Amino acid sequence: MNSSRLSIVIPIRLGLWLGLMAASLSVLTGCASNQEKANQAAARADLVTESDEPDVRRRARIRLELAVGYFEQGQTNIALDELKQSIATDPNWSEPYNLRGLVYMRLNELRLAEDSFQRALQISPREGNFLHNYGWLTCQQGRYAESTQLFGQALANPAYVERAKTWMAQGLCQVKAGFRAEGEASLLRSYELDPRNPITGYNLALLLFQRGDFVRAQFYVRRLNNSDLANAESLWLGIRVERRMDNLEAMQQLAGQLKRRFAQSPEAAAYERGAFDE
Repeated sequence: MNSSRLSIVIPIRLGLWLGLMAASLSVLTGCASNQEKANQAAARADLVTESDEPDVRRRARIRLELAVGYFEQGQTNIALDELKQSIATDPNWSEPYNLRGLVYMRLNELRLAEDSFQRALQISPREGNFLHNYGWLTCQQGRYAESTQLFGQALANPAYVERAKTWMAQGLCQVKAGFRAEGEASLLRSYELDPRNPITGYNLALLLFQRGDFVRAQFYVRRLNNSDLANAESLWLGIRVERRMDNLEAMQQLAGQLKRRFAQSPEAAAYERGAFDE
């Protein structure tokens, strides 16, 4: 069976890449979680195929996949209805509880979201995606020590493959908590694993710019602005970096892009005001 993964990302600045939204939260659908698959592999020598899926799990999975579709479309109430049916069909499957936690986070029902993530982890205590999502929830509540512990547990699982996502989220949370050096180190780990992630590249460049390391800030923001993922905020940061380094030609080139592509943005307005140090 194939799995689909819904990923949502929130940077330090909430206006950045809004199409990605929220902090690289994940839901696995359509197949067993990483830990469940490991348990299955250990229990039997032959490959697990679709015909091996119990009927109860198949019916619960169909409801979960419908819930994912409604969640992606912003139809949270319908998604919750589908999740209720999925859980009622197979209450010992962890993935519907994880998605329910994401739905409740979107609805700002944080206590219910926490209950859902805890229930998912009671069933699959080492599933990295669930630990990651719960870690991001605690980070948003300012519970930074708990979020660091949860991210660490996800990263400690050798079967967990979304490591770049979790290093990024941990770095963002460390910066929010005031641990900027630790946050930079975590973002660097994420960047090493996934250098095309615009959230990681932007926030690394921003941290370096803010502490006066303009050469390294230039490296990260130039790579981002030379890609198809550049946006108004990354171009504006690039302008400020190049200005600090007295690269007038590069600064003007970026300003031209900003005014041409994002003329109505707050960043274009800031450039016109000359508000380079705001």
